Amino acid sequence: MTQTTGADAPRSPRGSRGSFLGEVRDAVTPRATLLVLGVIALQLLFIASYVGALHDPKPKDVPFAVVAPPAAAGQTVARLERLPGSPLDPRAVADEATARKQIMDRDIDGALVVDPAGRTDRLLVASGGGTVLATTLERLVGTLEQAERRTVRTVDVAPASARDFDGLSSFYLVVGWCVGGYLCASILAISTGARPANPRRAAIRLIAMALVSVIGGLGGAVIIGPVLDALPGGVAALWGLGALTTFAVGAATLALQGVFGIVGIGLAILLVVIAGNPSAGGAFPLPLLPPFWKAIGPALPPGAGTWAARSIAYFDGHALTGALLVLSAWALAGIVVTMAAAALRRRRQEAELPAQAG
Repeated sequence: MTQTTGADAPRSPRGSRGSFLGEVRDAVTPRATLLVLGVIALQLLFIASYVGALHDPKPKDVPFAVVAPPAAAGQTVARLERLPGSPLDPRAVADEATARKQIMDRDIDGALVVDPAGRTDRLLVASGGGTVLATTLERLVGTLEQAERRTVRTVDVAPASARDFDGLSSFYLVVGWCVGGYLCASILAISTGARPANPRRAAIRLIAMALVSVIGGLGGAVIIGPVLDALPGGVAALWGLGALTTFAVGAATLALQGVFGIVGIGLAILLVVIAGNPSAGGAFPLPLLPPFWKAIGPALPPGAGTWAARSIAYFDGHALTGALLVLSAWALAGIVVTMAAAALRRRRQEAELPAQAG
């Protein structure tokens, strides 16, 4: 029987020089390293975006109306314009009815109705557009009126539901729809590879995304309305909004994955979660956000969806057009880019076949 000497015996992988580093290279590939670095970047961006947008809310140029006789109106507007930090953007309007209409149309966020015959004025607010903003206006105007030795009585023109704490239910509803959109799209795209193999498969994924959007939109509308009674407004209107929001996010995610592969999932999270959620006007309405977040919020699905949900719930469906156009644009762009990416991929594959055969 032949015996193997120690010199001839095979070495275990762990016993050979450099084997541990070899295993590290096998376990952590360059691609995995890049993905991990991307995750770290998203993590830090998440912290920076949420803390940066929400840590120090301050009102800036809040659209605000003044109702008073001409002479008093001019003086009041000038006094409001001189407030430190320019928290209000005041303008005089003809009467209280006009001010109320502009609040319901979401052109302004509040109004001061001056009583020239007495010393008690009325402050019109709309807590349905954000309770924090309404209380901020109360504080600002109350301090100003006190300095003038006047008092103010607050009138809530569009009050938030008693079960809608701080007016956040609309925001949480839209966040849920957005999460469903990019998670479902991610599952559809990575189930058989990170990129759509052909236009037919891409179309099937978009159709599946549309069906999921219809179901998710209805489920969210039923939960927020009849089940929890957290938001007023019709189930049908919220259902339509939920389906559009979910599909817009899902189609955009499919498009990003079609162009960038698995990295597209991270880009979708960047757009929807990291950039979209803190700028949506949920925790703090748009006039309380820093300029950058205030500017990008309405153009992203969470911001457009939150604005539309509040309009449906508390403002009789006014000021919906802009938000619906934003969501529709994301949905249409997602469809076009998804199908175009699939077509280009198939064309490249067909062009490579003759070269490989030759």
